[in-house]
Amino acid sequence: MRDQVLWRKTGRIAALLAERLDISAERALDILYNSRTYALLENPDSGLQLQSDDYILNDLLRELEM
Repeated sequence: MRDQVLWRKTGRIAALLAERLDISAERALDILYNSRTYALLENPDSGLQLQSDDYILNDLLRELEM
């Protein structure tokens, strides 16, 4: 069950990222999968899975600015 929830959340965040950066969904997934934010999202101990999609997107965007 947890994997399905994470899979859906990942898709929503990638879609938001693609829209925000005006890039393809495939490129957005690539960026997300190769980010520190995604590594934290995959780790249930980080608590990031409990945050809203917008919160995670903003965390990812801050990471990309570095």
